Amino acid sequence: MNRKEMKMNKQNSPVTRESEWFVPKFGSTRFKTLIGLLFLPYTGMVLTFSLIGSMLAWTVLWDRVIAIVVIYFLGLGIGAHALDALGSTQIKPWGNVFTRQQLWFMAILSLAIAYAIAIYYMFFYVPLLWSMAILEGFFVFAYNLEWYHGKFHTDGWFALSWGFMPVLSGYIIQTNRVSLEALAVAGAMSLFGLIEIKASRPYRDLKRRMEELQEQEAWLMKRYETILKSISIGVMLLGGGLAIWRLQG
Repeated sequence: MNRKEMKMNKQNSPVTRESEWFVPKFGSTRFKTLIGLLFLPYTGMVLTFSLIGSMLAWTVLWDRVIAIVVIYFLGLGIGAHALDALGSTQIKPWGNVFTRQQLWFMAILSLAIAYAIAIYYMFFYVPLLWSMAILEGFFVFAYNLEWYHGKFHTDGWFALSWGFMPVLSGYIIQTNRVSLEALAVAGAMSLFGLIEIKASRPYRDLKRRMEELQEQEAWLMKRYETILKSISIGVMLLGGGLAIWRLQG
């Protein structure tokens, strides 16, 4: 096999990211791919955003806290990421371990359960949450399946849909209203989401070429990884601290 053929085979071979820091080092390839597909640190950030929004309410109803966190775990953690694996027009980050049929099944089932939970609360308690449910439903498909030639698959829309809106959803499910303080905190969290996606894109590009990186590029990849770890863990600690504070109060 000549060098040209080797290069073509390398380009056409499935790309895996099993070496990612958030992927377990044990288990089968299928298990590790499933955990990787969930992007747990980044999913954790979004769940925390919804938690932070809930903590802004004067009175915290903990069943609704659990509900909004479960809704976003199913809708984003499973549903949106399964759709992202289906809709990516570039390199598939997790190869072809799961078939298209399996990914569609994961996406539809998780979204159906998430919306079933949301509809219960929207119908009986918080009709204003419909506004968030409709918008998030649009973005979960438009962003991840890259509708309209990828018009909504941008960093700005990412920050809005998975940073700003989860905070508002968490607040609305508690209060059925919007406030200036909730909007301000939602704006702040959307900026954290923007930092995450801005650092994540070059990090992913470097990670895909990890075996051929020069020393400077390898150092830069580690720097991006440190940023991603710090921001995701920092946001989750913030949300956890606020929850503990409200539980004690």
